[in-house]
Amino acid sequence: MPTPQSRREYILQQRRDHNRLTVAVLPVHYPKEILTALDILSVEIWGPPGLPSGAGSVRIQSYICSIVRNAMSFIEAGKADVVDGILFPHTCDSLQGLASLVPDWGSWKKPVFRFQHPRGPQRAEARSYLLKEMKFLISELERAFGRSLSDEKLSAALRLHIEADELRSALFAKRRHFQGSDLELYSLIRKEEYLWVEDYIAVLKRAVEGLSSRPVKEGLPLLVTGYVPEPMELLKALNDAGALIVADDYAAVGRRIPVRKPQTAPHDDPLQRLIDRYLSYPPCPTRSHDTGARISHLLTLARNAGVRGVIIHEVKFCEPELFDVPLLREAFEREGLPVLFLETELEKTLSAQTSTRIEAFMEVLREKAVKERAA
Repeated sequence: MPTPQSRREYILQQRRDHNRLTVAVLPVHYPKEILTALDILSVEIWGPPGLPSGAGSVRIQSYICSIVRNAMSFIEAGKADVVDGILFPHTCDSLQGLASLVPDWGSWKKPVFRFQHPRGPQRAEARSYLLKEMKFLISELERAFGRSLSDEKLSAALRLHIEADELRSALFAKRRHFQGSDLELYSLIRKEEYLWVEDYIAVLKRAVEGLSSRPVKEGLPLLVTGYVPEPMELLKALNDAGALIVADDYAAVGRRIPVRKPQTAPHDDPLQRLIDRYLSYPPCPTRSHDTGARISHLLTLARNAGVRGVIIHEVKFCEPELFDVPLLREAFEREGLPVLFLETELEKTLSAQTSTRIEAFMEVLREKAVKERAA
């Protein structure tokens, strides 16, 4: 199906054609399968990019990350009023605080939902904690919207989201066969942020069917890690400079695809299967403080993909991500991988300075490759 021109139009079409409610969701990890099972469309608010404006732009301190400041401005301006509720995962203290500020200031009159992650390294208690949190979220959604969740609906939702994950994994595994730029690939993958899962699966299937039988893309292989690929022009700048992203660890992209098989036996209870799935995502500083596990995961990604360098790209003032940067840089450099650290706001366009730094970094990688071949 053709994707409508705007998310607002898509929300209205889903309401008109399928009687679907919509919940806006702040970044980044949440049990989307529960919303799907309740026939609720989730539409994510990643800012949006650009300078915040209006009354909401002055309600958040300037040293808070632009994702939170822009989201506050967006909501206060009434641009999210088309949705029926809003969900705040506990990604960081700033987003959790926003969950209180939005209703307290009086401009938001619709339901507000919260979802807490278990923090720290995975332990047995994480399962019981997640079970309670998921049951609480289900009860709040059922109460607010008069809908009922059944095991059959949740099982069906799980099957759909697993299928979407398998298709995304297939695209990433054969990204050299994708007949388009990294910008086009990431734009396609990020449609997950607002499409109904079956529509998203249809988009992914067309992309997988369109893969070339042979590799069609070349470039110095890089790993990227960070929070969100914004501004998206960054991806074009990397390709223009001769890079090819072959390993992804963006929280908005790669960290949303499970990488481990569940460590427990299969469950008849779909909620337990959902917990297995949730605990199988790659390490992420917004859910855990196990930096050692994250470093091990990233080094495995880098080795398996044969990367020649690493881009650490973070949103300014994103504390969960930035706390890890010194240790990540040290680990990559011990591995012999040059690192470029980029810190951006949620801009619509890429600065000339950042483009120049990318070009200089790629020149360093090319010189290093020449010396290694000569040796």
